[in-house]
Amino acid sequence: MYNKRVRGATSRVAAASLHSPPMVDLTPCSCGSGLRRLRCCALDFAVLSPPEATQALSPLLVQAEAALAAGDSATAENQARHLLELAPGREDALLFLYRICRQAQKSAAAEALIRRVVALNPNNFWATNELTLMLLNKGALAEAEMHARNAIRIAPQNAQAHNLMGLVLTEANRPLIGEYHYRRVLELADAEEPITLANLAWNLKNQGRIDEARALYQRSLALKPDVLQTVLGYARMEEADRKFARALELLDEAEKLLPDHPSVQLTRATVLARQKDTAAALAILHEPEDGRVKLGPSEMSEKGRLLDQMGRHDEAFACFQAGKMRALEMGARGYMEEAAGEQAARLKGFFTERRLKTLPRAELRAGMPQPVFIVGFPRSGTTLIEQTLTVHPQISAGDELPYINDITQIMPRLLASPLAYPEALAELWMGDQREGLNELRDYYLNRAAKAGIFKEGAAFFTDKMPLNETHLGLISLLFPQSPIIHVIRHPLDVLLSVYSNHLTHGFFCAAQIETIARHYNLVADLILHYRANMALRYLPVRYEDVVVDQESNVRKILDFIGVEFDPRCLAFERNTRYARTASYAQVTEKLYDRSRYRYRPYVKHLEPVLETLRPVIELLGYAIDRPDAVAAE
Repeated sequence: MYNKRVRGATSRVAAASLHSPPMVDLTPCSCGSGLRRLRCCALDFAVLSPPEATQALSPLLVQAEAALAAGDSATAENQARHLLELAPGREDALLFLYRICRQAQKSAAAEALIRRVVALNPNNFWATNELTLMLLNKGALAEAEMHARNAIRIAPQNAQAHNLMGLVLTEANRPLIGEYHYRRVLELADAEEPITLANLAWNLKNQGRIDEARALYQRSLALKPDVLQTVLGYARMEEADRKFARALELLDEAEKLLPDHPSVQLTRATVLARQKDTAAALAILHEPEDGRVKLGPSEMSEKGRLLDQMGRHDEAFACFQAGKMRALEMGARGYMEEAAGEQAARLKGFFTERRLKTLPRAELRAGMPQPVFIVGFPRSGTTLIEQTLTVHPQISAGDELPYINDITQIMPRLLASPLAYPEALAELWMGDQREGLNELRDYYLNRAAKAGIFKEGAAFFTDKMPLNETHLGLISLLFPQSPIIHVIRHPLDVLLSVYSNHLTHGFFCAAQIETIARHYNLVADLILHYRANMALRYLPVRYEDVVVDQESNVRKILDFIGVEFDPRCLAFERNTRYARTASYAQVTEKLYDRSRYRYRPYVKHLEPVLETLRPVIELLGYAIDRPDAVAAE
């Protein structure tokens, strides 16, 4: 009897539920748009009504626009949200709400809304342009490039589309292609455009073509002398070229245009620091107690580096932390840990000893300079080694070449494979892809030749793209005879240096000290896997050894490459080329040891990652030294 009553009650509840209205998900979207989640970032495009079915709702948007024109942004925003609750696919309403969110500095909501517009209408040039600029400003260069390319497909004769592509490629360290798009802007414009001239000048500066860049800056300022970014870019170029007096003159002009601008102050502090006037540089980077001026992420990090030079380590680390926090608050990306882990797992799964025994190797292409791969985690000392080597007359400077990474992207198409990298390399077993590696090798060498980095009489050129060691398997297939110089530095020094800079390499791991440590371990484990499974022409070089005994280590590296020792390599600071990395200033000084074991005064601040990194620290032959123990020695 009891069981029958329970079953009967259950049946009545079930029957009642059939006639009850479904639960409505009222969860607000986490992006901050004010829309419900199901009408925003969790929107199912498959259930959207066709545009013509929502025309009756157009008066709502008219009312919203009228409210905004009258200065009532709150009513305008509510009206737009109401319309999008009823018709979440209305492109015009999305753009309207996007503009309101941008004005209110709701960056996450604005990005979500403009992404939805582009997804609904990939041919909307204005929205594509906005999304590209937004991604560029937050450092998401790969995704920004994807949308910039689409902007050109939409409007191939549009100067703004080419300007976007120039901006993205210049920032992505592919300045030669970026130069092409800037020159297309000048061709498409009716008159010489001063902003484009300044953009092209910055591009040429990044190629090391300083004299050409200087001439373009002068032409740009002659046409329009009151553009802050032009004056500031010119000043930064002169600072990079060690023309400090001229840089300060230009900064005086920038100060007149916009007093107390943070970017102007940061550049002035950088110039003063390079002139060894650290106290004056630090005095510039301050925040008044009234909160009127708040330093941005870059300014906070530069302040931290200045405090570090003065031995004020606790204050320095606090600035590094504040810089990272402010960057994240402003929309900087955090560590893409899942993507990084998936890539490492797939690389380890494919590049095994058994498989590598059966894969072919590319042949040596005679008559062309060959790459020397200088690999190492960012801030490990790779720029120091490149500056040292490229003084040698037989070694050209390639700098950070993106070609290996580009090959991983285009490989499926070139090998006609349905698979992604690295699995696409399985096509090499097919009869019609036996020359596949030679074609990929030629893609790399042809790109290097077009970049103009080969110098007369050079047999080698450098490629120091950070984290190229992730692709040691591919490098060994394409260039089995090329030297691989792995620069190793104490992991805690590397971590601290990465943390004090704003870098995007390594899946944005630089956002936090914990994520830097985890990515360092991931890469170190991958290198161990490569070394255990394949023969590499590999030379590990310790940064600390080079600092302590420069000549014997330089001789060892040059001998490994296969060129004679040249004593000029010991005076790398006389290398007049502009190193296009965060270390450009350091390598203009004579070799110093103040960055060796720099982490020691920061050990207490690095406690959260000490145990994470301890195994790899010990594996590499280092120890974790405490300041009190060092002082007692």
